[in-house]
Amino acid sequence: MSHPPIPRRLTAPAPGWTVHADVVVVGSGIAGLTVALHYAELAPGARVLVVTKDVLSAGSTRWAQGGIAAVLDPADSPDEHLGDTLVAGVGLCDPRAVQTLVTEGPDALRRLMRHGARFDRDPGGRLQLTREGGHHRDRIVHAGGDATGAEVQRALIEAVRAAAPGPERGGIEVIEHALVLDLLKDASGAACGVTLHVMGEGARDGVGAVRAGAVVLATGGMGQVYSATTNPLVSTGDGVALALRAGAVVRDLEFVQFHPTVLWLGEDATGQQPLISEAVRGEGAVLLDDAGERFMTGVHELAELAPRDVVAKAIMRRMLETGAPHVHLDARHFGEEKWRTRFPTIHAICLEHGIDPVREPIPVAPAAHYASGGVRTDLRGRTSVPGLYACGEVACTGVHGANRLASNSLLEGLVFAERIAADLAAVRPAPGEPVDDGRAAGLVDPRARARVQGRMSAGAGVLRGAASLSEVARGLLDARWTPVAVEPCTESWETTNLLTVATALVAAAGAREETRGSHWREDHPERDDAGWLGHLDVILGEEGLGMTYRRHEGGPAETALAGHLEADLTLAGLDPAAVAAVIDTALAEDIAEEGDVTTIATVPAGQTAVGDLVARADGVVAGLAVAEAVFLAASQGRVTAERHVKDGERVARGDVLMTLTGPARDLLTAERTALNLLTHLSGIATLTHRWVRAVDGARARVRDTRKTLAGLRALEKYAVRCGGGVNHRMSLSDAALIKDNHVVAAGGVAEAFRAVRSAYPGLPIEVEVDRIDQLEPVLAEGAEEILLDNFTVEELALAVRLVDGRARLEASGGLSLESAREVAETGVDYLAVGALTHSAPALDIALDLRGA
Repeated sequence: MSHPPIPRRLTAPAPGWTVHADVVVVGSGIAGLTVALHYAELAPGARVLVVTKDVLSAGSTRWAQGGIAAVLDPADSPDEHLGDTLVAGVGLCDPRAVQTLVTEGPDALRRLMRHGARFDRDPGGRLQLTREGGHHRDRIVHAGGDATGAEVQRALIEAVRAAAPGPERGGIEVIEHALVLDLLKDASGAACGVTLHVMGEGARDGVGAVRAGAVVLATGGMGQVYSATTNPLVSTGDGVALALRAGAVVRDLEFVQFHPTVLWLGEDATGQQPLISEAVRGEGAVLLDDAGERFMTGVHELAELAPRDVVAKAIMRRMLETGAPHVHLDARHFGEEKWRTRFPTIHAICLEHGIDPVREPIPVAPAAHYASGGVRTDLRGRTSVPGLYACGEVACTGVHGANRLASNSLLEGLVFAERIAADLAAVRPAPGEPVDDGRAAGLVDPRARARVQGRMSAGAGVLRGAASLSEVARGLLDARWTPVAVEPCTESWETTNLLTVATALVAAAGAREETRGSHWREDHPERDDAGWLGHLDVILGEEGLGMTYRRHEGGPAETALAGHLEADLTLAGLDPAAVAAVIDTALAEDIAEEGDVTTIATVPAGQTAVGDLVARADGVVAGLAVAEAVFLAASQGRVTAERHVKDGERVARGDVLMTLTGPARDLLTAERTALNLLTHLSGIATLTHRWVRAVDGARARVRDTRKTLAGLRALEKYAVRCGGGVNHRMSLSDAALIKDNHVVAAGGVAEAFRAVRSAYPGLPIEVEVDRIDQLEPVLAEGAEEILLDNFTVEELALAVRLVDGRARLEASGGLSLESAREVAETGVDYLAVGALTHSAPALDIALDLRGA
């Protein structure tokens, strides 16, 4: 059975209509509407378009019961709020993002009140403050007792409708019942709008397009990826899926918060489940097990008010110990008056389901609630795709780390929405022309939706392990296949989004082999700061999902790389911080304390110049962003660059690759360092391209080895991809590769295979053989990939026939460009060529300086 790849574009009819706006905001919760309102205030003539999947009042914001956390009590302080947030985030919060949240939050909340939001006050007119899990102070404002989200949504909707555009002015326009499909990008890769499907009648019916200078994702969560969740039906991960298809980086998807106390409706209940707010525990409710015993007092100093991950894990552990399907939340001591006035919504929901909380404990169990991870952003809400912003639950700002502190979510939406609006008002981006970037389209059968949700809850929920996650991953892979043609429709688009997000989430959860925050691995029950104090960044490229681990250093490092360069490198599958480190090392070797003495002596300090990077030979270019980064780093940003070609393009002798403008001293000082990297990487890409052309038409792929220069492996392997090749292992831990010395040490190839399988049960195993008679023993053990070392062409052909598709085959050793076609035509899957990286000749490129 052939499994289609994850679609990088949703199959949909061509847009039948187009509208224009300065900014398009996708989503109508607290984050999206705050962006629209604040931007309209800062840029009075601008036209803002809000598109929302349902009506304006739908979405997650209105379901928020507890409240908004902010420092409003003189006895409280931002430092204390910061401390509580960092503790809840279990080491992975970005302190700068949290500092931004807690210092800017109170004023953002006051502005929300000026927009008309009315919060509960005491008889003296002071805001009523309460406490929730993880907070050491009363700092939660609420409305209508337990209807905070509904009040916030009401106020924002009224303000947005009051800002509707007039005949001669800008303002905020709303399109309801609109499912956003994909991002439109211009030739530079910047966002310039979206495609969407409107379920309505009239001129804006069916698939259309919005052209805009910037796109803001505020699509909320992805709780519907699970069978039981507190999220509404519209929360199908549309924003994260769109961002992945657009090439944006998503971070920390494995950290899905399961709310500890969700009303238990029975074994077979699916879909949105009623939430029993944390504020109920904040007011004194306690958790009891099936025998009526309170169990949180010995688990955490805050007992029932411990951070949510602690409470959820304790509930699950107690349920496993007792065999009960739920525990009980006991608030009978509140009395009827308190239930009716403080928690009227929850009280009514319980009665609706036949439970009277005044007279009996409430049956509760954890359910999927909030995604702490999402589309990675900086402190201004910018993603790794220029022109694309994200805020609210769809974003990963760094505020929540591994586990969100209660009632920080609405505050995050407010604060970072305002920051996005301010950035947009300062930049005022103009839309480019959309281009077709050739991303492969596809859809998932909507009948797979329930299977995806069921598998996710069963194997990737609160309790996770290697075995359960592997089973989920296999099920998600199978869900991509369908025996029938899938028609474009809301159901298939949503199911494709759910499967895309689920696949990325499970990949990250499988990779993180520790327990931290809301990610609980049964097979790795301890927190591992030595090995896992970091983030998992995921991108979706031509080869499928790619994942990079980035060490957490208390916050993203300030790097000399400009934002567009960081985006370029990230989209290329490179770690910007690692590239910056390579550049720093290279510049340090070239520029001592005295600097470039020849240039200092011969070039006047104030002289500016223009320089062209020119190809002196035909080839394939790779590393332009790296070279540009060298010039910017050496000049401290004084040099500007204009690229004329893209990495991976073929160039001819005499072609200008990039034009640089800036101080002549800076250009000449950085010249050799930039060219060292650019000519080397372009040489690798050029040689790889020659090999790829040599086997063109055969199914075999050309791939690299680990024969790389120290410190340059990631860049050299990127250059191989620019040349059309594919990468093999990045390190010794990516997969097990059993070679002859391992066989000798283990006492035989079968013994070596079993030893690896026993020590690392989930790791792919590759085996290198140098004789035909070794094939059957390794196949019998279950080898997934066999490396045929120094086989003749005849032996390769025989090996392909004997293996007959039971494993992937790589030809390695003794290969030459002249024999490549003959080897590829034997039917092997890969040609491994170490020379691509360890001995590729540099492509001749020079800097031609001319006067400014």
